[in-house]
Amino acid sequence: MCRFLAYRGDPIFLSDMVCAPAHSLIHQSMHADEGKTVTNGDGFGLGWYGEREEPGLYREIRPAWSDENLRSLCSQVRSRLFFAHVRASTGTSTTRANCHPFAHGRQLFMHNGQVGDYGLIKRRIEALIPDALYAHRQGTGDTEALFLAALAEGLAEDPVGAMARTLGRVLGLMAGAGTRQPLRFAAAQSDGTTLTCFRWSSDSRPPSLYWRQGRCGGVMVVSEPVDERGAGWQLIPANAVLVAKPDAAVEIRPFSVEAEKALAA
Repeated sequence: MCRFLAYRGDPIFLSDMVCAPAHSLIHQSMHADEGKTVTNGDGFGLGWYGEREEPGLYREIRPAWSDENLRSLCSQVRSRLFFAHVRASTGTSTTRANCHPFAHGRQLFMHNGQVGDYGLIKRRIEALIPDALYAHRQGTGDTEALFLAALAEGLAEDPVGAMARTLGRVLGLMAGAGTRQPLRFAAAQSDGTTLTCFRWSSDSRPPSLYWRQGRCGGVMVVSEPVDERGAGWQLIPANAVLVAKPDAAVEIRPFSVEAEKALAA
């Protein structure tokens, strides 16, 4: 599975999180400790909010450890809110369009997990995306499809509710197709102000996701700690959502998903 990190707080250089720590995201691209795969070399991506309304994106199909441009960019870009992701494909092709994060307007989204038997229900998931949003579909992966479907459910206005409804509809499609494979979902979403992170699964085995309060109220969310595990990292509970807003305490609350009635295959 993939590895990712998200940061919201006072502006810092991306290199402080992506490159510098002993178990940085670049290091995790070669030597992940808690993922299903040790190596995450099927591309990487950055998304950050700067001076403009919409986030910037940099995505590449090369492994993160071998791209000198990644280190150079991270050492120069400073941001108050950014995402970084290293990819281990679950079956879709290694193309730039399939690399995370994904953006639409001010919305930024990335994911680690799996949609069980995705190939079996891919067309049905894509049918959840209205035409106006489907025009923005560039890749073939499950994450982009979930993102666009959630946008149609109101992700920009109600991230938690929209994601619960989307996952519920996908669970219904999986049941209708007769799959017994799980739906596992660790994800981060932002509009440039609020950071929302999810840790959920249909089989009580969600991907790992940790968080830590930084200096001056900053918040970091990671697939696995980037430095010593005793350095304030807390595991986000299973089936929970973390919401970090400016000038407010971090909120962690239960996140539940109800499957829509199974549809005929």
